[in-house]
Amino acid sequence: MISRDKPWRSKRGRVELSSEKTRDLDSSQLENVRLNSCAHKELVSCVGWITADEVYSCSEDHQILKWNLLTNETSVVVKLQDDIYPIDLHWFPKTIAGKKQALAEIFALTSTDGKFHLLSKTGRIEKSVEAHRGAVLASRWNYDGTALITAGEDGQIKIWSKSGMLRSTLAQQGCPVYSVAWGPDSDRILYTFGRHLIIKPLQPSSKSVQWKAHDGIILKVDWNSLNDLILSGGEDCKYKVWDSYGRPLYSSSPHDYPITSVAWAPDGEVFAMGSFNTLRLCDKTGWSYALEKPNTGSVFSLGWSADGTQLAGACGNGQVIFAHIVEQRWEWKNFEITLSKRRTMQLRNVLNDAVDTLEFRDRVIKASLSHGHLVVATALQCLVYSTKNWNTPLIFDLKEGTVSLILQAERHFLLVDGGGIYVYSYEGRLVSAPKFQGMRTDILNAQTVSLSNDTIAVRDKTDEKVVYLFDAQTGKPVGDGKPLTHKMEVTVIALDQCGASNDRKIALIDKNNDLHLTSVRRLGREQSMHKIGSMVHTMAWNDSANILCGIQDNQFTVWYYPSAVFVDKDLLPTTLFTKDASEFSSAPHILNYTGTQVTVRRADGSLVYSGVPPYPTILHEYAGSSRWEEALHLCCFARDQALWACLAGMAMANRELNTAETAYAAIGEAEKVQYIKFIKDLPSKESSLAHIHLFSGQVQEAEAALIQAGLIYQAIQIHIDLFSWDRALELAVKHKTHVDTVLAHRQKFLQDSGKEETNKRFLQYSEGVEVDWEKIQSKIEMELAKERERAANSSVRSSMASHR
Repeated sequence: MISRDKPWRSKRGRVELSSEKTRDLDSSQLENVRLNSCAHKELVSCVGWITADEVYSCSEDHQILKWNLLTNETSVVVKLQDDIYPIDLHWFPKTIAGKKQALAEIFALTSTDGKFHLLSKTGRIEKSVEAHRGAVLASRWNYDGTALITAGEDGQIKIWSKSGMLRSTLAQQGCPVYSVAWGPDSDRILYTFGRHLIIKPLQPSSKSVQWKAHDGIILKVDWNSLNDLILSGGEDCKYKVWDSYGRPLYSSSPHDYPITSVAWAPDGEVFAMGSFNTLRLCDKTGWSYALEKPNTGSVFSLGWSADGTQLAGACGNGQVIFAHIVEQRWEWKNFEITLSKRRTMQLRNVLNDAVDTLEFRDRVIKASLSHGHLVVATALQCLVYSTKNWNTPLIFDLKEGTVSLILQAERHFLLVDGGGIYVYSYEGRLVSAPKFQGMRTDILNAQTVSLSNDTIAVRDKTDEKVVYLFDAQTGKPVGDGKPLTHKMEVTVIALDQCGASNDRKIALIDKNNDLHLTSVRRLGREQSMHKIGSMVHTMAWNDSANILCGIQDNQFTVWYYPSAVFVDKDLLPTTLFTKDASEFSSAPHILNYTGTQVTVRRADGSLVYSGVPPYPTILHEYAGSSRWEEALHLCCFARDQALWACLAGMAMANRELNTAETAYAAIGEAEKVQYIKFIKDLPSKESSLAHIHLFSGQVQEAEAALIQAGLIYQAIQIHIDLFSWDRALELAVKHKTHVDTVLAHRQKFLQDSGKEETNKRFLQYSEGVEVDWEKIQSKIEMELAKERERAANSSVRSSMASHR
């Protein structure tokens, strides 16, 4: 429902608000409020938020008004000169202004006389600049506050310094430019050109992108820095969503009147669109959450508050309309929570239909429900509820009231606001606050930040190939301190949620839509990135087991045991569960994967729930607690090849060779069964460990284990068996043993293949080393005998220690 508890009364009588609930979804709705103090007498052309509760509006009556939503007061900031008719205003970016307080109170105001004005918070004109011939139709600061762009009725687009000095004329068109927007990195400009949209890079050598976007003149555009999507609205009465390459993602049906305003919410999840007597809230994919029909005339400008919960609109009849997002919904297991009003949540337990109400002192900005806790961020506080006790929340104050993201793990949760990233325990204790050079918290979202019990992952904005990894307890970089670097730009990251910290894995999707998996704590080893899927658009980890699901092309895919790629790559295809994803329609998005249920939002906004078999989760639980007999019984009961493959990988990862042998036999891998038997018959634990590493393709780890145990011959023999001749000779020379063994095997290999020696190092050592197979064989036998003797002595010592 859309509540209207504070209707505004005009001189013409009460304004009735009609509403249309477009879909029965767990979606946001709009709560509209109009303030009944002094309004403008003429058309309102633009609005802008200075704080989370204060809005400036400019009108053709030459007045700038300030609206305070907390006190419901409206005051006149300044009465402009009679020849100044405002068109557009934009405040200096708050993320930069925090460092330079003087600039925090500056906004750019464009007018019909061809000028733009830099005004202070008090309304004093600091500087007026002759910018264009005819009206200055739009202006925007870039994200770092270093430049201002203006667009004019004369078709010119100009870039100015923050002090108002002209830097360049970026473009000269033959028709008025009605709207402009900066690209996410402030290196490109989007502007209108009649029915076309043009993206122009600031670098002169780069090519522009131009496409016909509408059948009528385009009036407004916006470009979001988080999702990199473009909005446009025009006189053809349609609003459209585009990607940054100009490809269409959504086109609305024609409205009754031209689209006069569009605006992205800061987090890029929703946007608002305004037309004549029309205000609509839409999802980022285009479909409508809510529709309002206020009697306000055309909505010429829309502005979102920094926290993304409130919307202001400049209206043609002299009013400023305010809207608040309500009816957001969160679900976790048997709990369902709905934001019914700005300060009220309705709680429902679906098991017993118990209903409760949670009241808050301030309006709710963000909330998250998972892992047995509800975390609510208001304008001033953070409240943490346990699902076992909804009466006494833990409360602590926030430094800033602009929380833009909440992520939860089992042991703690993460908050992102304008000041940084903070990890708190569920008892309200600040655990850590990771930082890195160039961190921009204003562009972080759930796709580019991930949290587990021990690790925080953050994708870098300046270089999207880089992912920073931090220890959740200390906030310091993990391992050797080097970030994870992928070969391509990363679009989505996600940490698995269960298991030990040393086994933590991170999944990432790159710009090619390839899904990769790698280990977080590499412990000095080289980064090993494994591709486990292609054409993957969305993914999510299970909350109680390290099972990964995703939409892969037209298939819904579940990776029962993604870590199999580190143990035995051949197992991975066998451990997949797939089914047709046509029920999800096009462009679906996985919201969460809890228990055995996956929640997917379709492109039309509706939710679809898909079940996953429960056996893999149970198998992960058995393997995690070393209950191998029960794991075998489960696989025998389920009679599923995918489960047997998972068990084979889990057992090898845990060096449980008997279970692995049974599991591999169940899936018909005779050669691997034989190799496991060979490993079991090895005389020493060190050799067994090395060959387990070899089984998983980890040659360096196998070599290191043998050399550390003093088994030099076995380390050399590994490389001989793998035909890694250079490394085998290098080890033999370095440790001054078995050089003749390497040369002998090399000669035999060349004779069998009918080739001659061409390697200079082997030619060099062949001249001074005699090859005698009898000596070599006796030396090998002696080495093996020493290993068996040492293994026997170690076994005796272990037995004596256990008897004591």
